[in-house]
Amino acid sequence: MSEFIDRFTAAVAPVIAFDNNVEMVEARGAWLTDAAGKRYLDFGTGISVTNCGHNHPQIVEAAHRQLDRVWHGGGTFRYDSYVSAAEQLISVAPEPIDQFFFMNSGAEAVEAAVKLARHTTGRQGVVAFRGGFHGRTMGSVSYTTSAVRYRSGYLPLLPSVYIAPFPHPFREGLTEEESTARALFDLREMLRHEVAPADIACFLIEPVQGEGGYYPAPAAFLQELRDIADRHSILIIADEVQTGFGRTGKWWGIDNYDISPDIISIGKAIANGLPLSAVGASRDLFGKWPPGVHGTTYGGNAVACAAAVEVVNVIGDLLPSVPALSEQAFAGLRAMQSKHPSVGEVRGLGLMIGVELVNGDGQPDARALEFVGEHLLDSGLIFHPCGPDHNIIRFIPPLLISPEDLDHGIQLIDAALTAWENA
Repeated sequence: MSEFIDRFTAAVAPVIAFDNNVEMVEARGAWLTDAAGKRYLDFGTGISVTNCGHNHPQIVEAAHRQLDRVWHGGGTFRYDSYVSAAEQLISVAPEPIDQFFFMNSGAEAVEAAVKLARHTTGRQGVVAFRGGFHGRTMGSVSYTTSAVRYRSGYLPLLPSVYIAPFPHPFREGLTEEESTARALFDLREMLRHEVAPADIACFLIEPVQGEGGYYPAPAAFLQELRDIADRHSILIIADEVQTGFGRTGKWWGIDNYDISPDIISIGKAIANGLPLSAVGASRDLFGKWPPGVHGTTYGGNAVACAAAVEVVNVIGDLLPSVPALSEQAFAGLRAMQSKHPSVGEVRGLGLMIGVELVNGDGQPDARALEFVGEHLLDSGLIFHPCGPDHNIIRFIPPLLISPEDLDHGIQLIDAALTAWENA
């Protein structure tokens, strides 16, 4: 190991996992540079955080300007970047969202959204969906079922949490219609046998499951969920932590569907890498949450909020180009799929695409992903895996990626798959 890795191993608790041992020293746009001067194309974006690319000059300048003025308030006084960030988010939020509350991380945003739902409805039940990822705090991990490793060793988890099926057509060997029908049937049975709708505060759902395998929710599934919620005065929380800020080709993942959420949780790309997250809801709903019943010391940090203001401007400029880039990516990846038996499925929305690797029996192949990952790292491509079986390539380049760099990345994946199948 290098001296850097020796230092890291000695000083940093091993519980924090990294995809590789590369020491990055510079990041610009879609490219990273390590300590040896090697360049890497970034198809991981810090797990869909740097959607605007690394060190975007407009965002860096906005943060620098704020850094010279006010860094931190902690609830003891007010500052303009906080309200400006909220106003920017309101300008692009799905209806009926018209107010925001800021925190630090996606898990905190999920926790706050559930607290809001429970407090305002007077109910305690939370229905989450199998394969969802909502964070790793003791509260949010109670809703996380993307992989059992996130829950193992922490039992008992929060009570009054119910896990319903989510349609996973490829893994189930069903059509989307069949998978949706099965999941809805099981949800209705849950409401008959396990928890009364009158005891449920909220449905918590990702419009596209992230860590769980990049499965978009079928439109019919979300529509029926909205109908059930409306009939029983249940709130819908859209977890937009990974699907927000243009990642799916629209501002929010839920914008791809003809439904409105009651609450949204956002994070990751909100400040392009500075720690910030938020919960959005209607003024009417927030009005039922009295001042002081929830709070945060660092949430809404002045510098992070200033960056978020500019992120909205930059994403607004980038968003019109995402559909064409998405079409290019799907065309290239599906052409690749047609010649590689190790690619079981290519799925997703926008530039949030999962490439699932399988063995000869069509089962998840973690060994293939490990080989491909090492090959891609050697070739100069960074990506993050996902899925409960650790066999899915997350294809999440920055939204400013050029068509040439997009094709280059696909070619590198193609070459890595060829090497695996010939090994």
